Amino acid sequence: MQKQIQACFILLLAITIQSCAVKKMYNIANQYASEGYKLVWHDEFEKDGIPNPANWTYEKGFVRNEELQWYQAENAFCKDGKLIIEARKEQKPNPLYVAGSNDWRKKPQNIAYTSACIITKDLQSWQYGRFEMSARIDISAGLWPAFWTLGLNGRWPANGEIDIMEYYRGKLLANIASMGKNGKPKWFSNTKSTDSLGGKKWASQFHTWRMDWDEEAISLFVDDVLLNKTLLSQLENEDGTTFHPFKQKHYILFDLALGGMNGGDLKDTRFPNRMEVEYVRVYQK
Repeated sequence: MQKQIQACFILLLAITIQSCAVKKMYNIANQYASEGYKLVWHDEFEKDGIPNPANWTYEKGFVRNEELQWYQAENAFCKDGKLIIEARKEQKPNPLYVAGSNDWRKKPQNIAYTSACIITKDLQSWQYGRFEMSARIDISAGLWPAFWTLGLNGRWPANGEIDIMEYYRGKLLANIASMGKNGKPKWFSNTKSTDSLGGKKWASQFHTWRMDWDEEAISLFVDDVLLNKTLLSQLENEDGTTFHPFKQKHYILFDLALGGMNGGDLKDTRFPNRMEVEYVRVYQK
């Protein structure tokens, strides 16, 4: 009898939590509706298992920035209403290894860390809107989590990059990049130290990151605090073309990178480690 009561209590609690989450989502949607926004796409990660294949695919291998992690699909999964991107310290043979190579992807004989980067490319993409994520990130040394977008057309940085949430080396970054002179990226950035926000205590909680992007400007927020506002007129590519990277559709990326060019030293960081996402939503006018 006691076990049945416990089971009923757990079920009731789960229903209550889900009901509160749904109510909160609709309250936010109604609030944004007053600003002219309509919810056009979202993922609440409610079903345990792999992320919804209608929304997400995966980057694979060593991808960018001389980062230490090998990206693989199995490090991204949904559990208890959250998307989990898990970084693991695990050794496995590097299939790209070439003895004597100076290429950072081919140089290590073994993979030392694995993680995941999930993307909506070729599945979901948008031009303009309000992009929002609720997430909890660990701010230990060497970690480099991000919620960002890339343009569908053009090679980086001419396709445009928006870092709605990026963290490394004790600071949050809100970045926007297009093509500058001589083929180099042109960055518009702002940072905020996590110590100023409350350090580990702040990082133990979920926070909301948001982008408002329209034909005039891109604005990036954390918990409704504006970190970066940049006019689209400043973001034109300087490569002699008329192509504008932020007047096209972008897709979303979630990743938990490690080390590399910006992440830092991992020697004191515990593993496995996680980035946890409660939801991601896109609203448009």
